[in-house]
This record gives sequence, C-alpha cells and structure tokens, in this order.
Amino acid sequence: MKHVFKKGTNPEKPVLLLLHGTGGNENDLMPLAAHIDPEASVLSVRGNVSENGMPRFFKRLAEGVFDMEDLKFRTEELYNFIAESAEKYDFDRSNVTAVGYSNGANIAANLLFTYSDALKAAILHHPMVPNRDTELPALTGVPVFIAAGTNDPICPAQESEDLRNLLEGAGAAVELHWENQGHQLTMPEVEAAKVWYSKI
Repeated sequence: MKHVFKKGTNPEKPVLLLLHGTGGNENDLMPLAAHIDPEASVLSVRGNVSENGMPRFFKRLAEGVFDMEDLKFRTEELYNFIAESAEKYDFDRSNVTAVGYSNGANIAANLLFTYSDALKAAILHHPMVPNRDTELPALTGVPVFIAAGTNDPICPAQESEDLRNLLEGAGAAVELHWENQGHQLTMPEVEAAKVWYSKI
C-alpha cells in the first residue's frame, strides 16, 4: 500500500496510523498527527481503491452503502499491512493508534469490529457503523474517540450513537464528541481529540 512512514522522537509513544477521507492521500492528515502528538511515529496510508480517480479504502455501492465483501477484504489487507510495516520499520505492533477521517474512520472502525488486537486506540472523525451484521470481538478497555457533526448530511447523528453503543457493548471506552457542524473536519474537534489523546 502506498504510504509514508515518519519515525518519531519518542519510541514509547504510539504509532499514529493515519487514514484519509475519500479523495485524500497519505499526506492529508500529516499536520493533524503533528498537532496531536509531535513525538509520535506516523504511518500514513493511501487507500487502495479508486472511485472516479479518488482514493478510498474500500468500495461503496452508493453514498453510505458499503460494498461489504470489499470492506472485509480491504480491512484484512490493512490489518496485514500494519503487521508488515511494524517489521519493516521496527515499531511495536501492539502500540498503534488510528486517526481516521470519514472513509478512513470507517475502515478504522471496521478494524475494531473485526480484530481485538488491531488497534491500541482510535480517533474517528465522522465515522459510520461499518457493519451491522457482525459480532464484535472483545474490545475491553480500548479507548475510542468519535467526533461527529450534528448537521452531518453524510453521517446522521444516529450513526454516531449506534457506533458508540456497539463499541461500548464490546467493552470499548468511548467518548463521543459533538460539533454543531456538518461532515467537514474542524479545528475544535481536532483540539478535543488532542485533549482526549493526552489522557489515555
């Protein structure tokens, strides 16, 4: 997978796994990572799927309608890529925190929905429930931050509530943060994520 790896100054810090939104690339969220934790290493990945030339992490059939077969395949692909990257770049596989936006947040959420050991923690900006027909693994104590917009036309408020409830049902420690905004990634929610991250 196309990616950027930037070694941090503090090896004790988590590796921040950056996952962009539709049409983004591996450089989009780099400033976000530097803001959240300037000492952390960063693994920023470009989605392997192209939708009319726009990179994504998995296919969709329509707005908000996921291609579930492709989602499953791409989630496994990303899971394996993280393990390969940990060997290649010599970082602790069990110390990876995802930072995802929109489509990237959705695949990060599906990593949590699929594997108990995929992520140490996750910051999800404007995610949806990736799969309502699966049994979640045990996520006991896994910290998850969800940033949502009260006026998000792509991701209705109920999606965020449902995602929190499903993750909490599997044992995750979820904080759901609301902004009176739409689907865009805003500085106040980034600041809120940074504060949350500093406490976990």
